[in-house]
Amino acid sequence: MRIKEIYASKPFGFSFEIFPPKTEKGDESLLEHLSRLAERKPDFISCTYGAGGTTRDRTIELCSMIQTKFNIPATAHFTCVGSTREELCNWLDKANENGVNNIMALRGDAPDGMETFEAVDGGLRYANELVELIREKHPDFGIGVAGYPEKHPEAPDAATDLANLVRKVQAGADAIYTQLFYDNQSFFRFRDQLDQAGVAIPLIAGIMPITEFARIKRITSMCGAIIPDELSNKLEAVQDDKDAQMEIGVQFAIEQCQELIDSGVRGTHFYVLNKSEACEKILDSLQLP
Repeated sequence: MRIKEIYASKPFGFSFEIFPPKTEKGDESLLEHLSRLAERKPDFISCTYGAGGTTRDRTIELCSMIQTKFNIPATAHFTCVGSTREELCNWLDKANENGVNNIMALRGDAPDGMETFEAVDGGLRYANELVELIREKHPDFGIGVAGYPEKHPEAPDAATDLANLVRKVQAGADAIYTQLFYDNQSFFRFRDQLDQAGVAIPLIAGIMPITEFARIKRITSMCGAIIPDELSNKLEAVQDDKDAQMEIGVQFAIEQCQELIDSGVRGTHFYVLNKSEACEKILDSLQLP
């Protein structure tokens, strides 16, 4: 099922995001957790595309496995980084040959050692160009794009960031998946801004349950997401107790997701970090539409 069809067929959808492991042990662990996540019958599972495109083939491999082994639609992340237009077209053809027809189209981060993103000769510079390429080469693909309730770290201001997102939508995106956030008010403001801009495609909330405070602080420092003081203080107080951090993080995510659902959010996309326990507990506690 394509991304557009998922949200057209139901009022609410949920999905999970994984990343390609780097070791055989990591592969075994991921398969175990995928089996548990698959029991929840998500609308799709997405797989990231490593920094600099380093896992581009593994991304397709894992997406194909998810669809074959678990009979769940998969979405492959896809970036402009380090690839010419021809190489991007070849990757899309390979994804199609492997039955992977949903794409998360992202510009991608600058490779290690580079301060800013620069396109290679013959490559693409922006995510909207990537969306245009997908629509040109495989017009029937489902396409998701990224949105930033608290602004992309590289954008000079929120208005510029919103204009960039509108260009991605106009290029042919089917749904917007947000960066992780912990302040629902930022999401509601972002949704209002998209409404005012005439964006009608589904806006899906990106949720990363906090299971380890030190790790989430590293992640938020890179993406610009803000952890509310009240939540941060609770986690600081138990920074030597991982079980307590998990309990606080999961309970916060339950309350966060339920408020989003009650507000009419079209879906949640869980960044699971290749683990299943936190999302299992969250889904068990939510009143889904």
